[in-house]
Amino acid sequence: MVEAPAGAADLSAAAHVSALPLQVDLLQLPPEVPAPGAPALRGVLDRLFAHWLSLPDTAALVGSLVQKAKQSGGGGGPVGGAMLPSMMLQGGAAVPPLSPRSPRLSRRPSGVGSGQTHRSASPLRPATVRPSKEVIPQFYFQDGRPPPYEVKKQCISTVDQLFAGHSNGLRAQVIFEKIDKDSTGFVTRDAFLDFWVNSNLMSMDSATQVFTILKQQNRNYLTKEDFKPVLKDLLDNHPGLEFLKSTPEFQERYAETVVYRIFYCLNRIGSGHLTLRELKRGNLLSALRHADEEEDINKVLRYFSYEHFYVIYCKFWELDTDHDFLIDKENLIKYGNHALTYRIVDRIFSEVPRKFTSKVEGKMGYEDFVHFILSEEDKSTGPSQEYWFKCIDVDGNGILTHNELQFFFEEQLHRMECMAQEPVLFEDILCQLIDMIGPENESYLTLKDFRRCKLSGHFFNILFNLNKFMAFEARDPFLIRQMREEPSLTDWDRFARREYVRLAMEEDGEDASNASGDVWDESLESPF
Repeated sequence: MVEAPAGAADLSAAAHVSALPLQVDLLQLPPEVPAPGAPALRGVLDRLFAHWLSLPDTAALVGSLVQKAKQSGGGGGPVGGAMLPSMMLQGGAAVPPLSPRSPRLSRRPSGVGSGQTHRSASPLRPATVRPSKEVIPQFYFQDGRPPPYEVKKQCISTVDQLFAGHSNGLRAQVIFEKIDKDSTGFVTRDAFLDFWVNSNLMSMDSATQVFTILKQQNRNYLTKEDFKPVLKDLLDNHPGLEFLKSTPEFQERYAETVVYRIFYCLNRIGSGHLTLRELKRGNLLSALRHADEEEDINKVLRYFSYEHFYVIYCKFWELDTDHDFLIDKENLIKYGNHALTYRIVDRIFSEVPRKFTSKVEGKMGYEDFVHFILSEEDKSTGPSQEYWFKCIDVDGNGILTHNELQFFFEEQLHRMECMAQEPVLFEDILCQLIDMIGPENESYLTLKDFRRCKLSGHFFNILFNLNKFMAFEARDPFLIRQMREEPSLTDWDRFARREYVRLAMEEDGEDASNASGDVWDESLESPF
């Protein structure tokens, strides 16, 4: 058999190579060049490829490849399969991956002919094994995480014991009105389990439980009305308030005062809507537990002390001379033996620190007075600082300037001169005020500066409460000793204790004078 000349073999191999699909991805064309599969470039690429094959270097390369294929002993297959490396036989599928390019330069490969293959089928790149899906357990429950089975079982057992022998249910008290939806006066076992266990209420934290029980349906806040069942149950069952059952009108006033104090401390924005977040941030729950455990209600200083209510109500009654349950400027100026300046009283009645609820122009109601007296007698609390800061901030820009401080101190200085007190220049007072607060910027003061300071009460007293200003300057040793002996008490607690003793002594004195007057009238009548 005559062996074909080398040139013929080379041409045969070149023809086979020309039949292979061109791997366009190797060209790395710039984005402005159209895809090679487009008709406009198909002929151009074919001519370029044919020209490359006709070059002398290409013929030498193809010849060397053919000789190497023959020497390796592979002659059993087709010519192209024996002479060309496996990279070219597989249509470029096993070529090494290109270096990563930006999405702007990347181009989807377009196969020429029908020999296009996927990179994922490359023998050099193993198939990617997808990891099995990890099942994430449920971590959010709209009504709270369901309690464990053992806890739920124990709760149901306790409920069964409570309802044993009461087929019609237990008599519902005021606090259980939400369960007794039909107002039957009884709470059945099934209704209680549905409310407490099936709704996951038992698995919630204490604050959320109280909030959910008290709030009205379809509301996400508490109002003053929502606390009425709690106060009614307290008045009906607490031994420290049993004496009030004979005076229902004072039961109502006591309940109102407690609710006003709760909203004063917790509802800082003054919207009248107490949110769950505000409830959790406050100390109401601990006060409720204390009231439930303590038989002497006066020892529950937070919110529920009857002595505190007595002081607030009697102070209001003293100022309300016509007893219409409203007080005006002239009434309030008498507070604390004319302690306040006219300018600060004008600011209060302009409703700058708080809008009045009395709905009568120029008149302050009982709820407004509760907020005033709590702010006046303890100026170190957050609500009190906000109250008086708004009063001093005349232009309402959120900062207190030296001019605003001087405006309020001018009347204090005039009152000191009228009382033959040694006047203090404002420049000296200003240095003292700045040293008290220690502001970040000495040219003005912000509410944030007061929050960091423990002497905010003295700051405000210097500006508009002459009696407390003079007491502070005198450094009353009796008050200093009281503060050291009972550091846990607040300024309000100390004030309420002193006032309650004073009011009780005055009432006892009136009773004694009335009794002595009766004796005089009966046995010591004048002979004339």
